[in-house]
Amino acid sequence: MSIIKREVEQCMTALEAVVIQELPALTARFTFPEDFIGFQGHFPGNKILPGVCQIQCALTMLEKWRNRDVILKEIVHAKFFSTVVPSEEFACVCKGIEATDADFILKSYLSKGDRKISELKLKVRFK
Repeated sequence: MSIIKREVEQCMTALEAVVIQELPALTARFTFPEDFIGFQGHFPGNKILPGVCQIQCALTMLEKWRNRDVILKEIVHAKFFSTVVPSEEFACVCKGIEATDADFILKSYLSKGDRKISELKLKVRFK
């Protein structure tokens, strides 16, 4: 998993702390190249970004923001609407970010333009 984590971080750009609807949030952009490890075997001849990599995008954003490792405690909700293919840029927004050492729910959604890719609710905790 550490290889995927490292590669996801390398594919992230424009990480920014913002305010959305008066609440703190994070935004970033991701583009995964054809040779990204997450595309291997998912699926041969028709590469799509696996859901676990989309979850790792949100966790990576949180880790970079706080400069601390994050523990994924539970996937509370994960809904996937559209696929991501190699070299396709998309945005990830994380809401519910907290600077706490307790468990909290991170709400995240991935999109390309007005096309929703996925929405996630993750119970996380800083290490």
